Amino acid sequence: MQAHVLFVEDDEVIREVTQVALERDGFTVTTAADGPAGLAAFRARTPDVALLDVMLPGMNGVSLCRRIREESLIPVIMLSARDDAVDVVVGLEAGADDYVTKPFDGSVLLARIRAVLRRSEQNTTGQRAGQLRFGDVDIDVDGVRVLRGGRPVALTPTEMRLLLRFAESPGTVLSRDVLLESVWDYAAGGDSRVADIHVQRLRNKIGPDRIETVRGFGYKLRAEPG
Repeated sequence: MQAHVLFVEDDEVIREVTQVALERDGFTVTTAADGPAGLAAFRARTPDVALLDVMLPGMNGVSLCRRIREESLIPVIMLSARDDAVDVVVGLEAGADDYVTKPFDGSVLLARIRAVLRRSEQNTTGQRAGQLRFGDVDIDVDGVRVLRGGRPVALTPTEMRLLLRFAESPGTVLSRDVLLESVWDYAAGGDSRVADIHVQRLRNKIGPDRIETVRGFGYKLRAEPG
């Protein structure tokens, strides 16, 4: 079955060239030229992945990402015209799974799309089956569900994979490169901001003292809060 991509981009040339390239690679593509049209297209037919330009008329890509996140956990990739830290951070904090800087190489974009789709389709292969507990955080690995203090915690698929990666090795320091490789399928040299921001989002949901920063090395999951 062909994966369905929603591509929201106001530049007509980029939109059409990218659509043709993605369709040539076997994707079904729906396009929109502004934020409101993108939201309407998303609601009309939920895609498998959304590509959102940051700078969109009517409703910018960050706001559109937030609206999508209120309704769905589909993978979202932000497209930024600049390698701008503000664009990257705000997009990821809004719930995006990854980002690509424009102008982008078609093969890079294709690889990122396939990576987020692969991650969203994967179950917990390689993880311990059953129930895991870290303080007041309970992880149902088989059911892909997390409770904190008995209450459900809404995690995106990327946040869930990140938590499970930490849960594989509680107390072990995991570098940003290790997290990028195992959670995002990045080769060495990926943008560490992607890992940092997702760790911060995960902390906000399971408790700020649950994941410790080990300065200069990375992060580790605490079995008990410090």
